[in-house]
Amino acid sequence: QVQLVESGGGLVQPGGSLRLSCTASEIIFGAYVMEWYRQAPGKQREWVASITGGDVTNYAESVKGRFTISRDNGKNTVYLQMNSLKPEDTAVLYCRANWGRTDYWGQGTQVTVSS
Repeated sequence: QVQLVESGGGLVQPGGSLRLSCTASEIIFGAYVMEWYRQAPGKQREWVASITGGDVTNYAESVKGRFTISRDNGKNTVYLQMNSLKPEDTAVLYCRANWGRTDYWGQGTQVTVSS
């Protein structure tokens, strides 16, 4: 059974940093585009960043220059390094694995940016 498990969320002050991890099981990890999405309270889920198997990355404008997505195919893990966090970054962060019409989602991890 495919599972994506996120970790690394928590409470951080504005300007702080967090590093999220998402580890996948039971998939050919290197074949999948790995993505991070987030959903703030009362808002729709939005795409944050993606990374292909060949390490091509893309970012939403709202996080460009502050967030970095990376992956370790040997560990079946994708990371999201989040720097210069702002209160508006508060959200549940979700990991997604996508390959054509197939995709899987993690359960989400809460990120709260507050003083």
